Amino acid sequence: MAKKSFQELINSPGMPVLVDFYADWCGPCKAMSPVIQQVASQFNGKLKVIKINVDNNQAAASQYRVQGVPTFILFHKGQQVWRQSGAMPAQQLTQVIQQYV
Repeated sequence: MAKKSFQELINSPGMPVLVDFYADWCGPCKAMSPVIQQVASQFNGKLKVIKINVDNNQAAASQYRVQGVPTFILFHKGQQVWRQSGAMPAQQLTQVIQQYV
């Protein structure tokens, strides 16, 4: 199966897509990992979560002008509807996602 392009991934019909731009060397990214997993399981079947390593995917990172990691971008019907850089509590992330699921 061919790897889907970033554009194909975020155009997921019917459900919002949360993209986590991270780097292996980033401490706050590691801290957010369990939060992202918790949110993914909480919205299982209603939300798609994609993790993008900025070191391996510089094209996607530069396309969305990701300058710091972690950066979270929520896409709905292929459109960017929310974005935030830096770690945040799960509750804050959940509140944002609930507006779109």
